[in-house]
Amino acid sequence: MKLKTPYYLIDESKLLKNLKIIDYLRKNSNTKFVLALKCFSSWCVFGLIRKYMDGTTSSSLYEVKLGYEKFKKEVHAYSVAFSEDEIKEIPKYADKVIFNSISQLKRFHKYVRQLKIGIRINPGISYSQYDLADPARRYSRLGVINKSDILSALKFINGAMFHFNCENDNFENFSKSLDFIAYKYENILKRLKWVSLGGGIYFTKKDYPIENLCKKLKDFANAFNLQVYLEPGEAVITEAGILVTKVLDIVYNKIDIAILDVSTEAHMLDLLVYRTEAKIKNAKRKNFRYMIAGRSCLAGDIFGTFYFERKLKIGDIIKIPDALGYSIVKKNWFNGLIMPSIVVKKLDGSIKFIKSFSYEDYLNSLS
Repeated sequence: MKLKTPYYLIDESKLLKNLKIIDYLRKNSNTKFVLALKCFSSWCVFGLIRKYMDGTTSSSLYEVKLGYEKFKKEVHAYSVAFSEDEIKEIPKYADKVIFNSISQLKRFHKYVRQLKIGIRINPGISYSQYDLADPARRYSRLGVINKSDILSALKFINGAMFHFNCENDNFENFSKSLDFIAYKYENILKRLKWVSLGGGIYFTKKDYPIENLCKKLKDFANAFNLQVYLEPGEAVITEAGILVTKVLDIVYNKIDIAILDVSTEAHMLDLLVYRTEAKIKNAKRKNFRYMIAGRSCLAGDIFGTFYFERKLKIGDIIKIPDALGYSIVKKNWFNGLIMPSIVVKKLDGSIKFIKSFSYEDYLNSLS
């Protein structure tokens, strides 16, 4: 099958590698795992993912509905702030609802009392390399801080969420943080039935101490007689997909610049937001250096500067690795650029074309 660039390629065999790690953790720590749809929500591969995970977690009503309709397992509903119209719909789709504040809990409890209800707690500690993504940053609006407020809410809830990590690949840091939470909230945890420890734990990184994580999660659950949940996003799709692009032009301004048929702004927004480079293999012993750039009008639409074994030419294919997390869910129509198609490489090696996007899609996204 000849595919036209650009397209996101989801590789099920690489996805399965991560899912088997999750399944091992499930079986050996008695932890349940729900997919964070905010990171990855391409339901074309939910059939594979749901074999190894327990459900989905959301950040909005639409994600709640997507999890219910397409994943068809446990559904956790969370939002930084629900509207009244939204919260009235939640019981149609969700098993659990997690409120971000005491005010929302008290205001909307009457609409969801038939569900398992939790509150998000901000423990005042976190792990993040970026202030933008730090859930315990100064003046954070994410979760309840005051313990007395939490104690007053116990009559309304039977669970809680502590989301305090972002790409945390340091087990010792996670372990010490969980010990801190156990100590600080002991009297609260003993009165709950379930706790979510959120996402952002990079346990699919090479050489991560999985056995230590299993023991830590199991010990925490047993200490308080809790069902523990994790909400991985990036860990589910680590290195499981690429963005396949083509060189449209090469220009020179003190450095050779290859312009691709994609854009950071429109197709890999987190590179721009966090000012990071794409993960294109960059062997500095090679002779040919290029800045790899997108084709939007944004001056800073840059994927990074890399070295190649040979000179690039117009028409060359450039594959951008590890391109699934927070990319397909954030793609947009900036500049009216063509949206990358969605393609899946199945477990048997066959290629399945899932979806392309047309001018009509662009037109209908506007008014």
